[in-house]
Amino acid sequence: MKDKVNEIQISYKDRISISKSPSIKCSSDAAELLFEYWDKNTIALYENFKVVLLNNSNGVKGIYELSKGGITGTLVDIRILFATVLKSLTVGIILSHNHPSGKLQASNADIQLTKKIQKAAQFFDIAVLDHVIIAPNGSFYSFADNGIL
Repeated sequence: MKDKVNEIQISYKDRISISKSPSIKCSSDAAELLFEYWDKNTIALYENFKVVLLNNSNGVKGIYELSKGGITGTLVDIRILFATVLKSLTVGIILSHNHPSGKLQASNADIQLTKKIQKAAQFFDIAVLDHVIIAPNGSFYSFADNGIL
């Protein structure tokens, strides 16, 4: 064969034993964990979108920062989201983004994005357990608690 192509390598490395990772039992567990790992120097400046990757027992495999955006929004590439979820053999996810303004209300764009991700996740038998909006002071809004999911 004369033609050459690039080799694709996919990997996921456990650096912390899953038995030592926290487990998510409710929205406040997720919000507390996310706020702990959010950059406090930028949480009030611009939006970030993160996903918590979970195993079958809701043990945290990791948190992946999918995007950094602007003052009023951030782009979410669903293909990159699911590449990460599938690569890590994740069975449940919690979506999250911050509102630099501190306003704890889901926008129509937030709701539509969540529904789009939820619909795509069904094809892979991946549970979208929540979408948590984090404010700079640590307060949060849960889609699951408010009946949106």
